[in-house]
Amino acid sequence: MLSPYAFRPEESLGRRYPEPRHPYRDDFQRDRDRVVHSRAFRRLEDKTQVFTRRYSDHFRNRLTHTIEVSQVSRTIASVLGLNEDLVEALALVHDVGHPPFGHAGERVLNIAMQARGSRFDHNLHALRIVEQFEQRYADFPGLNLTFEVREGIIKHSRDYAADEFPELKDYLLDLQPPLEAQLIDLTDESNKSVIPFPYLRGHSKKQRSSIPALRKNSSSMKRSNAYSTAW
Repeated sequence: MLSPYAFRPEESLGRRYPEPRHPYRDDFQRDRDRVVHSRAFRRLEDKTQVFTRRYSDHFRNRLTHTIEVSQVSRTIASVLGLNEDLVEALALVHDVGHPPFGHAGERVLNIAMQARGSRFDHNLHALRIVEQFEQRYADFPGLNLTFEVREGIIKHSRDYAADEFPELKDYLLDLQPPLEAQLIDLTDESNKSVIPFPYLRGHSKKQRSSIPALRKNSSSMKRSNAYSTAW
């Protein structure tokens, strides 16, 4: 049973390209399945996350890390009464934008792109992957994931300022994502460090959650305006 603060499928802002409802899967279950069957997800197998020659030659790649984050996240979501399907979709997609060679590879790639007047950010790249690079459907580009999953991709482990990233203005940058997305930050960091973090981030922003009072006071107007112009 979902808790009062869990995010429910019927509250979703939907997809960029409208689709008919599935007869027996909700939108977040479909998002999870689309991620699992994507090329970007399969490629995680060949991307190193942590390699420590000092201790062992059995290194963790992005795929094994993602599976671990998904398993831990679903367990915590079950205990807290959060939406496990949304949590799983977010966990499975959270690292698809990473390049090979771990965070060092991302830093080197970013330096190389800055020399050409650009930059590399794995969250932004993940959004490009799910919105453009994956070509599996005749009617639209990308995977056409729900707003909440794409929002979780953007807000994973960092914040973006609307004036610096105007292309992200429709993603409610002054609000935190649902608790399901914040949980992924917690389990992702815990998995990498094997040290539990006793908090969910979000103290510096208004909380976007499924609690009616908070939604009325902070997000309902902004959400409706965002979709009237963006979708």
